Amino acid sequence: MKLAGKSAIITGAGRDIGAAAALKLASEGASVAVNYFASSTGADEVVAKVTANGGKAFALQGDLTQQDSVDALVNKTVEEFGGINVLVNNAGGLVARKTVAASTLEHWKYVMDLNLTSNFMMTNACLANMKSGAIVNLASQAARDGGGAGSVPYATSKGAIMTLTRGLAKEIGPDIRVNGLCPGMIDTDFHNIHTPDAGRRGFEAAAPMKRQGTVEDVANLVLFLACDDSAFITGTNIDLNGGIVFS
Repeated sequence: MKLAGKSAIITGAGRDIGAAAALKLASEGASVAVNYFASSTGADEVVAKVTANGGKAFALQGDLTQQDSVDALVNKTVEEFGGINVLVNNAGGLVARKTVAASTLEHWKYVMDLNLTSNFMMTNACLANMKSGAIVNLASQAARDGGGAGSVPYATSKGAIMTLTRGLAKEIGPDIRVNGLCPGMIDTDFHNIHTPDAGRRGFEAAAPMKRQGTVEDVANLVLFLACDDSAFITGTNIDLNGGIVFS
C-alpha cells in the first residue's frame, strides 16, 4: 500500500485518465477527492468502487477556473481527510480545433484558463495545506511537438504546464516533489471527440508499440510519481506516447 494514510485530490476525475488515476491511487491506500465538471455519473462510480473496496472517497462538482470551486474542493478535502498529500492536476481540454487565424481572443483565454490557470489556482490553494507530498501535472505530447491541426492554444497551455512543473519543483522542494506527464495518443473521449479514426489508426501503424495507450498506462505513471518509488525525481516531464515522439 504505497499511499496508505495519504490523501489525494484528482481533478477532472469523472472519466478517462482522471478516473483511472483516482482508482489507482485508492487501490494503494489513498483517500481520494474526485473533482468533476460535467461527468457526475462517472465520478459517482469512482467513489462507489473505492468505498466498496474499503477506501475513502468523495466526489465534488466544480469549475476549477473559478476560485470558489477551487476553495470548496480544497476545504472539503482537508475537512474529510485532515490534509492533502497528493495533487493530480488533470482537468483541462482542447475545447475545439481552430486555427490561430480563425480563433478569437475569448477562445484563447478560455483554453488557457481551463488548462493552465486552473492548474495554478489548484496548486496555490493546496500548498497552504501540504507540508510534504507530490504534485503531478498532466501536460501533453502536444507540448513537445505543437499538437495536431487547430490546437495551438492547447499545445501552448500544455507547454506552459511543463515550465510550471520545472519552476515549481525548484521553489517548493525538497518536501514536495513536482513532476509532469506528457501523454500521447491515449484511448479516451478526448480523441473520440477531437481525433479522426484514420489518425488513430495511423498512429498505431507508426508507433513502435503499435497501439494506442490506455488510461491504465497513464494511471500507473501517476501512481509512480505520487509515491516514494520516485523519491529522487522532481521537475521532470515524462513522455508516455508509445515511442512516437522522443524528447
